[in-house]
Amino acid sequence: MRHPPRSLLLAVAGAVALLGSVVVPAVTAQGATPACTVQYSVAGQWDAGFQGTVRIANNRTALTGWSLTFDFPGGQKVTQGWNAKWSQSGASVTALNESWNGALGTGASVEAGFLANGAGAASTPTAFQLNGTTCNVDTEPTPPPTDPPPTGGDGKAPALHVAGNAIVDAAGTTRRLLGVNRSGGEFMCVQGYGFFDGPVDDASIAAIADWKANTVRIPVNEECWLGLSNVKPEYAGARYITAVKDLVTRIEAHGMTPVIDLHWTWGQYTGNSAGCSDVHATCQKPMPDAQYTPAFWSSVADTFKADQAVAFDLFNEPYPDRATSNTADAWKCWRDGGACPGIGYEVAGMQDLVDAVRATGARNLILAGGLAYSNDLSQWLTYRPADPAGNLVAAYHVYNFNSCASESCWNSTLAPVAAQVPLVAGEIGENTCSHGFTDQVMKWFDDHRLSYLGWTWNTWDCSSGPSLISAYDGTPTAYGAGLRDHLRALTP
Repeated sequence: MRHPPRSLLLAVAGAVALLGSVVVPAVTAQGATPACTVQYSVAGQWDAGFQGTVRIANNRTALTGWSLTFDFPGGQKVTQGWNAKWSQSGASVTALNESWNGALGTGASVEAGFLANGAGAASTPTAFQLNGTTCNVDTEPTPPPTDPPPTGGDGKAPALHVAGNAIVDAAGTTRRLLGVNRSGGEFMCVQGYGFFDGPVDDASIAAIADWKANTVRIPVNEECWLGLSNVKPEYAGARYITAVKDLVTRIEAHGMTPVIDLHWTWGQYTGNSAGCSDVHATCQKPMPDAQYTPAFWSSVADTFKADQAVAFDLFNEPYPDRATSNTADAWKCWRDGGACPGIGYEVAGMQDLVDAVRATGARNLILAGGLAYSNDLSQWLTYRPADPAGNLVAAYHVYNFNSCASESCWNSTLAPVAAQVPLVAGEIGENTCSHGFTDQVMKWFDDHRLSYLGWTWNTWDCSSGPSLISAYDGTPTAYGAGLRDHLRALTP
């Protein structure tokens, strides 16, 4: 749902008087190999600044994109950098891979450098995180996931995988994903107000479970997760990741499936149906970007790969079809990415994102929505990405104002997809403050034993958008009452 140059660096470094060289090695104890190691060094310093280098070694599963974060403890400020995209917000520094050095295989290393103002050797960083994982810390190796693992993260939420055209648990029992979306994580952080819109404590999650929901979709923001410099540091990077992980834990504690949905991303798009002109992740873009999104999914997948109760929704609502009038070009863009007609940034296609997730060893369910804001699945089977884990799910969104919003369209376009792969309606809703349309959607999906999630568990005025509740204790709006009563009446 839509909402509300290197040569210069060398010249600068050569022009200063180098006063010394300091190396801070990675310090580890004897025992298990850390997941990652970072060696930070100060190659030279002068009165007003210094030159620094980080050497990153990945000791675990291969990465297709990486993001290194650390804090400067002495007020230093990065001014230029190379071999990574450097940014800084307050004390927090982020180095994100370039397009040409994002692949970091097991045992591989990469080096990046920078120039900074301030004293370099007097006060050095002591903690580093690679894709959200703390480096230079001895940890026991993570056991490789089985297919499927015996339980979810806490044993209450089921581990899920695909069997034929169904989603099943470890025992082989079919599981339909039925529940709600919990919006807020996609916009509050980038707007500088917090992590979520409204409470996400145990009581509020229990209220969702009380509707007999078994799934909660969590929209998130790529720049907040990666800790990029345009986001306030208190709502970015490790802090944001922790907030999302805590919410996932609470959802699972009530036996419900969490779905991590990438909702807002980087990339400037001002073409047809643009949601904003901002390059930052402040609205829905037509496609994910190749600059940051693979690194985002590498980090998310690495975070949750040991918990197959968590599902991944690759990109909320693709609409490359609005940027070009050629349907074949739109579907090729959707799958393959690259230089897409009408889109000014390099696109990460669905195959790129599946590859990023699977390169971490994660076997979690992956959802991929089609064109036209996920409302068009007409060529989804033709262009579906290859998934070596075999856990790919088709995602569909439908509102009363969409093009494919009738039983005849569902019969002609959705039924053939659902006959081959699992199909989840990640968002259903209407803008009428009633539930006549969603009643029709739920009936068709029930008849076909498919999954659906209502938009959205937020206390917005249902007359201005499909809001399910008027209070976080679960009091429904007139629109939300339809979903609540329907879920409670379903036979388990």
